[in-house]
Amino acid sequence: MQELSMNLLDVAENSVAAGAKLVRIELSVDEEARRLRLAIIDDGKGMDPELAKRVTDPFCTSRTSRKVGLGLPFLKMAAELTGGQLTLESEEGKGTAVTALFCTDHIDMPPLGDVAASVAGLVQCSPDIDFVFTLAGPGGRFCADTREMRDILGGVSLAEPEVALWLREYLAENIREILKKE
Repeated sequence: MQELSMNLLDVAENSVAAGAKLVRIELSVDEEARRLRLAIIDDGKGMDPELAKRVTDPFCTSRTSRKVGLGLPFLKMAAELTGGQLTLESEEGKGTAVTALFCTDHIDMPPLGDVAASVAGLVQCSPDIDFVFTLAGPGGRFCADTREMRDILGGVSLAEPEVALWLREYLAENIREILKKE
């Protein structure tokens, strides 16, 4: 995957497939330390210790539809190519936390990509799951929580096209502000 937003989408889709009711996506950029941290934390079914040890092997997957799982191996490789790392903590019945650290000044640092579209797409495709997206960067901190959105919208589904379009623009505007991108 060439952009981190695609890695984010892939790992968060794993959380959805694992039966998560709450998925937290945390992105922080520390320009001074030249570090980027991406974490996806869920309350899904989790993994047993054996699977958790092997899950970054591309030939290890819990899916029955194919014999390879490339999302976590690609994220791990992308982080390590920059001098960073990937950690995974999981407990059966409690959920999984995947954290990737990147050195942003490395030549192999992948572009961030369209995080707003990835997060909005996740919400639209899984409107009954709670997502909390937080971003910290040079412009401050931003948090978007679908539980709050549902309260404001009343009975309107987060899957409605108008809501999805609004969410994508809302996220994009705040991401630009926090990351100070013109």
